[in-house]
Amino acid sequence: MRFALLVSAVDVTKQPNIVLIMADDMGFSDIGCYGSEIKTPTLDRLATKGIRFTQFYNTSRCCPTRASLLTGMYPHQAGIGLMTGDNKLPGYRGELGRDVVTIAEALSVAGYRRYMSGKWHVTKHTRPQGPKSNWPLQRGFEKFYGTIIGAGSFF
Repeated sequence: MRFALLVSAVDVTKQPNIVLIMADDMGFSDIGCYGSEIKTPTLDRLATKGIRFTQFYNTSRCCPTRASLLTGMYPHQAGIGLMTGDNKLPGYRGELGRDVVTIAEALSVAGYRRYMSGKWHVTKHTRPQGPKSNWPLQRGFEKFYGTIIGAGSFF
């Protein structure tokens, strides 16, 4: 599946708003719309008026899951079959492949505004002085507020 194919048929005059949320370490039934006893009225309202992904392929690690969500491909097809370390194997280089289209790149072609907030964590190059070819602004997002690396200190 390629996002470019998914958005090519969208009528620019009738584009829906898209808000895509990825929450780490959240179980399937942790919010009200999926049966939680915890009240989550705002998320429930978003789910009622939007689309819920109930069959999304998820890995147990955050980098491969992010790679799938950003590209619509299996993690190893996107280049991040495990984490962001380079395992020297095709599909496990720890970097989104340049031939892989991100959802932001596809939505750009369709005329959408694209913003991202949070943890990027789909590149092995996290140092400000290093290569930035796989950072959010280089992969289709107009603005980004967050962290490139997977974890850091809050102090």
